[in-house]
Amino acid sequence: MSTLLPLLDALDDRPQAVHLRERTYDRLGDVVVDVGCGGGRAVGELAARGARAIGVDADPAMISVAAARWPDGEFHVADATALPLDDGSITGYRADKVLHVLPDPARAVAEARRVLAPGGRAVLTGQDWDTIVIDSDDPARTRSIVHARADGMPHPRIARRYRNLLLDHGFTEVTVEVHTVVWTDAAALPVLANLGGDGAWLEEQEARARDDRLFVAVPMFVAAGTTAAGSR
Repeated sequence: MSTLLPLLDALDDRPQAVHLRERTYDRLGDVVVDVGCGGGRAVGELAARGARAIGVDADPAMISVAAARWPDGEFHVADATALPLDDGSITGYRADKVLHVLPDPARAVAEARRVLAPGGRAVLTGQDWDTIVIDSDDPARTRSIVHARADGMPHPRIARRYRNLLLDHGFTEVTVEVHTVVWTDAAALPVLANLGGDGAWLEEQEARARDDRLFVAVPMFVAAGTTAAGSR
């Protein structure tokens, strides 16, 4: 958690990330769970909008930080496949950049279906880890870094399956959007280091940042679906 939280904070502060986060709050209703809530920013923002906002994360340290940062939220340590919520008890479900690290993403979506009330809305957000775009003088090394990082995750390409996961679990009115987050400055360097870049490759990216020639683009997939009214 100690290295992840500053990186999440830096990403969340980007104007494009702020816009995307606001987009994911649309039509979530008045009782919302944010699964994999991390430092709790979305929970705090949803609470400020008047929702009963519930944050869930498997990491107790993250939940401790989130609860201290956002006292208006409600936070629980729990697994995404076993939420501490009754059947049909919430109007909105949000999972942002979390399904790719879960052993069984389909079980998490089934759990979303369980806790959502009829007419409730689920929003799944995240990147496809094979589609990160980085300008580099060494494209072969860049491909190797991106793919190695992806291959180290349980489900690096789950974002391209969001739509089918929602359909498979009975969601209707399913939509998919792609929003690309672009970096052209040194703020991308921690992201590149986190990918696993080092040595001459990372030095090149640092030089690009100094010379205003850096380019990183990350397509973010947003899929949403609704539970059928009267389906419970």
